[in-house]
Amino acid sequence: MTTAADEALAAALHDDGDASLDTAASLLAAAPAADADLARRGEEYLRRAWERGWQPADVVRLVRRDLEDHHVGLVSGLIAAESRRYGDLPPRWRSQLADLDTADRRTDRFSRATAVLELYRLLVRLPSVESVGPVPGAPFVPVSGYEPRMLARIRALLAKAEATNFPEEAEALTAKAQELMARHSLDEAALPRHAPDAAPSACRIGVDAPYETAKAILLDAVASANRCRAVWNSAFGFSTVVGFESDLESVELLYTSLLIQGTTAMTRAEAAQRAGGRKRTKTFRQAFLLSYAARLGERLTAAAESVPAPAEVLPVLATREVAVASRTEEMFPRTSSSRVRGVSDEAGWLGGRAAADAARVSEPAPARRPLRGRSPE
Repeated sequence: MTTAADEALAAALHDDGDASLDTAASLLAAAPAADADLARRGEEYLRRAWERGWQPADVVRLVRRDLEDHHVGLVSGLIAAESRRYGDLPPRWRSQLADLDTADRRTDRFSRATAVLELYRLLVRLPSVESVGPVPGAPFVPVSGYEPRMLARIRALLAKAEATNFPEEAEALTAKAQELMARHSLDEAALPRHAPDAAPSACRIGVDAPYETAKAILLDAVASANRCRAVWNSAFGFSTVVGFESDLESVELLYTSLLIQGTTAMTRAEAAQRAGGRKRTKTFRQAFLLSYAARLGERLTAAAESVPAPAEVLPVLATREVAVASRTEEMFPRTSSSRVRGVSDEAGWLGGRAAADAARVSEPAPARRPLRGRSPE
């Protein structure tokens, strides 16, 4: 028996036209009894998205980019409801669920039905992406990361670095946080359970517009310095980072902090430029962030190559590097290099370089070769 939800979805999901959307939304608005069936269908679409490699943060990020704020609330509520059917979930998945904004933005039935159908159009058309973890409900092996006390300490240091108005203080706090990360990473590598049969993991980190090229370069620099590899998917606004779990956590924490510090420094520098009569805001920002990312890459790479590792840990580090490279090649057998457009704003470039020096991160990890930025073809 065909339901009102069936008729509406058949009319709206496979047609891009507004007429079919309005017709389907009118049908749903007049049939309150179809709401439960409509919600179940949405949960089915989400399950298919998980099976195609997507995770909650990925879907929310794409909805936020391509639709409107009220769609974000709808998909967040749908994800939260769908996730209740599962038992234990991997920590990264649970963390993404905790970040959902499930506020119910009430509106009239026709507008809500229209928004739901627009959301479902996006969900059913999601392509397959590289899997970075088991789908919910599947067995998973817990992987080690930071101890809660160590993680809290690192986050506290980075939060202070982001909040201070003094570059020297931010530098010292960020360097201290990275020192703790490096120490923890070496300790983890030295543990017998990590050599030689431990497997690397992967995670996705959002790389949002504007100036996403500079942000992807910054993330690549942070990943390389922490013995990880990053592959940027510009079409969907994220990079996939491959590495061992504690190193992935370091990349997430440090990239987020450095991006905040860089954006704050850019805002201050831009204000000074505009006070002097400049109005080329976009070119200044683009040059600033590209320079900031490039300079941090230089500093992180130099620091990585200068930090000695205990002799007994070197074989484990070599094994881990091979494992990370192999996993990356397995996930992304075809990648391409991205060309960065030339910078036309000298003041922005010099300002970004100075900000990168102020945000200097010392001694990130034992030596490894720098990674060139790549994206999947």
